[in-house]
Amino acid sequence: MPFTRYENDTLIKNNKLLSTNQAVSNIRQAVKNGQLDINTLVMSDATRLDILAGEIYGDGRLWWLLAAASNIGWWPQVPAGTLIRVPTNLAAVEELL
Repeated sequence: MPFTRYENDTLIKNNKLLSTNQAVSNIRQAVKNGQLDINTLVMSDATRLDILAGEIYGDGRLWWLLAAASNIGWWPQVPAGTLIRVPTNLAAVEELL
């Protein structure tokens, strides 16, 4: 995946530098505005977002995408009852970066 958080703290697209914070802001705004198709999950057990991202996307490094879309902090462990928003189209997410 070209937009994992671990590659760098910045992302380059169309010759412009985009910080991780700006990428997260763009994702959160797109979810709020309905620009991204999302599925929602309510965690029945405490779960780590990296494990969940691995199950959903096949790449645990995309845990930050679940955190951003769900408007939760940067801690990978989430308690039971947490609402997780899962962007279903990674190409649409990449366009926001």
